[in-house]
Amino acid sequence: MRSLSSDPALPEILPFENKIWLSSPTMHGDEEKWVDDAIRTNWVSTVGENIRVAEETTAKKVGRKYAVGLSCGTAALHLAIRLCGVKLYGMPKPGHGSLEGKRAFCSDMTFDATVNPVAYEGGEAVFIDTERDTWNMDPEALEKAFELYPDVRLIVVAHLYGTPGKCDELRRIADRHGALIVEDAAESFGATYHGAQTGSFGDVSILSFNGNKIITGSAGGMLLTDSREDADRVRKWSTQSREAAAWYQHEELGYNYRMSNIIAGIVRGQLPHLEEHIAQKKAIYLRYREGLRDLPVAMNPCDAQTEPNFWLSCLLINEDAMCRQVRGDKDALYLSEPGRSCPTEILETLAAYNAEGRPLWKPMHLQPIYRAHPFVTREGEGRGRSNAYIAGTGIDTGADLFARGLCLPSDNKMTAEQQNIVIEIIHRCFA
Repeated sequence: MRSLSSDPALPEILPFENKIWLSSPTMHGDEEKWVDDAIRTNWVSTVGENIRVAEETTAKKVGRKYAVGLSCGTAALHLAIRLCGVKLYGMPKPGHGSLEGKRAFCSDMTFDATVNPVAYEGGEAVFIDTERDTWNMDPEALEKAFELYPDVRLIVVAHLYGTPGKCDELRRIADRHGALIVEDAAESFGATYHGAQTGSFGDVSILSFNGNKIITGSAGGMLLTDSREDADRVRKWSTQSREAAAWYQHEELGYNYRMSNIIAGIVRGQLPHLEEHIAQKKAIYLRYREGLRDLPVAMNPCDAQTEPNFWLSCLLINEDAMCRQVRGDKDALYLSEPGRSCPTEILETLAAYNAEGRPLWKPMHLQPIYRAHPFVTREGEGRGRSNAYIAGTGIDTGADLFARGLCLPSDNKMTAEQQNIVIEIIHRCFA
């Protein structure tokens, strides 16, 4: 990390007294009201009025007929993928997954919770490269994947950092090949594509209310569908698949995945503030874009077709402004160079001043657990599977974004003054 105070002509920057977070929960008061109500009325388990209201409010906001409250976004993804597997291939035998021996096309640049449920269900993820316009699944690479693997019938798509992917193009490709889409809108609640909410494009879609999301329940998630039959089936699975009998009767595999009325109370109190949170996050994004425009960097994309929820503001360093950086599986090294920087240097410097940032998601095809899985780019089977970024090698898009990008402090309680200090720290990293 280079010293930011070595030039006596520049004012000294002191570490933040209180940590500036990447994205922390923002409470408003109604959350406590509805949690207290659940406790006062003794509805603290997996039934109660908070769950009903949270489900109905979320479904209405997204434009879906039904929402099923679950314990977390990962649980919602698991049941969404299981549901699609059953629809495509039938109910599996006990001890087997609904995708046993099958492949699914998955977003490559995402958190592993998006794709792990494919493995839970006995399937193999085929990772689809990222496109630069939105940092999401590349429709051209998806078309190429169907040429290589024409039998695949399931696509798992994530919207990265609150920016929708190319939903219409992905939908057309899926329909042409008779495939179902599981839409992971965990990061994009409230974002729109051509005026329609993310979470409304998948055959089955999910949301997350994890502690760092734009709306939080401390935990929790939702599965979204337009099928009453599918919603009822997921509710049954999420409560250990108990049958309608006076005793505990079980005829198919189930899970303990239902949302609690306590978590739903927090979500219920948060939901009226979604647009307020989006406006605060957008203001942060715009301040970064303006404050960093004189540097050799770009912000995460925002185009005319979409209105992101601006969950996280991200930075991509121009290729010719990167100092030398190399990453292993757990460690990174870099060399400071005048006028240049890299994600590792900026993140280390921010941390030294008590501000939290993170690297962009490491693509799934570079993860040790998934390195043997197929990876498809626009050109075909992926090549250049290296953890290192080397300029001009034609490395895949996701690996390039990971090498040059980082997530900036994006907490909606960060003041403009605090953000200006973060912006100044980044400027001095390029000095």
